[in-house]
Amino acid sequence: MGEEATEYFSKDFEWEEVRKQVENNSSYSHHFLPFEPSSSSSLSNDSKAWESFHNRHSTGKFFKERRYLLKEFPELLHCDEHSKVLEVGCGNGSTVLPILRGNQGVVVYACDCSSEALERAKEMISTCDKDSYNQRFHPFVCNFSQNRFPNWMICNYCRDSSMNKSIKCIAGHSENAKTDSIFTLSAVESQSMPAAIMECISTLKPGGLLLFRDYGLYDMTMLRFDPNKRVGFREYMRSDGTRSYFFSLDTVRELFLSAGFIELELEYCCVKSVNRRKGKTMHRVWVHGKFQKPI
Repeated sequence: MGEEATEYFSKDFEWEEVRKQVENNSSYSHHFLPFEPSSSSSLSNDSKAWESFHNRHSTGKFFKERRYLLKEFPELLHCDEHSKVLEVGCGNGSTVLPILRGNQGVVVYACDCSSEALERAKEMISTCDKDSYNQRFHPFVCNFSQNRFPNWMICNYCRDSSMNKSIKCIAGHSENAKTDSIFTLSAVESQSMPAAIMECISTLKPGGLLLFRDYGLYDMTMLRFDPNKRVGFREYMRSDGTRSYFFSLDTVRELFLSAGFIELELEYCCVKSVNRRKGKTMHRVWVHGKFQKPI
């Protein structure tokens, strides 16, 4: 990959501009009202909802390959040949494939709560006709928001300070181990987020990185939700049972620092997306972050 792949653009507009527009627009007032959970509120079956989602979109055309991530996170390109990446919530593989293609030495472990999604991911990787991709791609089913990661992939340094040299220990071999969460944490129930992040830090060797990209506060998709779709503060449920949370920088910072991470980068990505067919310009807001496990 050339120098162009390391460039990253994220500022078509300032987030403060959107904040002022949204908070001064009375039609959006329901997004700011106090939220009182009903007595019937309970943990939703996120795995089942996402399983159904991926069944409906089994052709793989719904998700586009996320090639931009190699520009946003050049660390994924510059890993050495012994580096390992854990993709948390890999879906149909739209993030995994560009990582495998962009770095011929990296090994990617990828989990998702949906077995259907993992089947689509394996199909996508296998159709590339690259044996090395299949050899460097290791998918497994795991709902990291409700269950612990398998013992074979947790760095023993985090358990008892003894380094296990087993090839199955993701974080134990590489000085450049990385975990990425790309539009995954927002799909987790907010009260389960702290435990989910603790699981992520357990996979990293000291010095390892967590790369984060997710929905930001006042993104256009948040503003489209009706009042009856709110299931928490800045938290919404789609009609298909999948959920979405919209993060402020302060929320992300508190979540990751509380889990023991060090903040390296954290900002809003504010990009204008143009729908030429409909002649509309959409203001998209995402949160970009890089966090490190202390050495």
